[in-house]
Amino acid sequence: MMDRNFQNEPAGTREAQQRADRIRAFREELTELEREGVLVLDAGRRDALEIHLQHTLAALAERFDVDTSESQKQISAGMRIASTLGGTALCAAAVLFFHRVWGVLGVPAQVTVLVATPLVLLMATELAARRERTLYYASLVSLVAFGSFVMNLSVLGNIFNLTPGRGALVAWGAFALLLAYTYRLRLVLVAGLVCVVAYLATTLCALLVGNWHSFLERPENFLPGAILLILVPLAVIHKRYAEFNPLYRICGALTLFLAILIVSESGAVSYLPMRYSTIEVMYQVAGFAAAAVAVWVGTRVRGRGDADVAKLGAGFFAILLFLRFYHWWWHWMPGYVFFLIIGVVSIGLLAMFQKLRARAEEAVAP
Repeated sequence: MMDRNFQNEPAGTREAQQRADRIRAFREELTELEREGVLVLDAGRRDALEIHLQHTLAALAERFDVDTSESQKQISAGMRIASTLGGTALCAAAVLFFHRVWGVLGVPAQVTVLVATPLVLLMATELAARRERTLYYASLVSLVAFGSFVMNLSVLGNIFNLTPGRGALVAWGAFALLLAYTYRLRLVLVAGLVCVVAYLATTLCALLVGNWHSFLERPENFLPGAILLILVPLAVIHKRYAEFNPLYRICGALTLFLAILIVSESGAVSYLPMRYSTIEVMYQVAGFAAAAVAVWVGTRVRGRGDADVAKLGAGFFAILLFLRFYHWWWHWMPGYVFFLIIGVVSIGLLAMFQKLRARAEEAVAP
């Protein structure tokens, strides 16, 4: 029974969890259909079906440690939050501890500590990944390993009076991505993606102005990285890591939207040699177009990650629209009229999103 159930085995934890969710929903719907008298199975078929579902869930739980109930899903969400907070707190604790005792150590001891700490934490990540299928502890330890590696290069540069360079972002990003893809860890993947986007931003800034240190002053520096993250899930080779695709899309879309939003409000931060007002209008139009594309793609393509991108697009569209209303009407329109218009527009957006949702449901209906 076990082998037959898994002849089309899920590719990873995410797919296994989706199958477990479908089984739970199927059970609930079957119970409701039986209560309404629409579909009633005889005792033999009902028992055989229940045994099959129990065996399938047991196999999924054994291989992937999926959540088979709503309470388990809620607890898992809490564990993910706890691992994120724990990893961040341990990184801060390590930095503060070394800062406190650093002055009493000689240079050889300092170098030894800096080199040994990431290696020890790497071994701890490997041990945690082997002992725990959910990878919560591995995720926590890997985040601390990444933080120690960042501190490692930064402090070594200070010890030997090295000039800070963009190459550190490459090393940090490579280290984080190596951990993420080796152990399939999402938290440290985000850290790696941030480093990749930052490196591309500093590279563009260095090419255009000759000084990469000012890359934060020009949001357009982040556009190439955002586009790259959005395109990565389309690569055939990346299908082996399908559970990472939603994070790539979300991080890419969020970076893109924020960059567009900032330039649409202040054309002075743009590279374009145009009037500031013209630049702002161009980016406002681009922002509405990008939000519409995100919503359209998210409602047409299956997958939770695409749904999250659609939500980001809808939220960004609303923010852009309300900012336009503020700039156009707030200074001359009575406050009660302004908020009345906002309320009416919100109702209109709600109706529009309901229609999009209905179309999405029709698209996936059998």
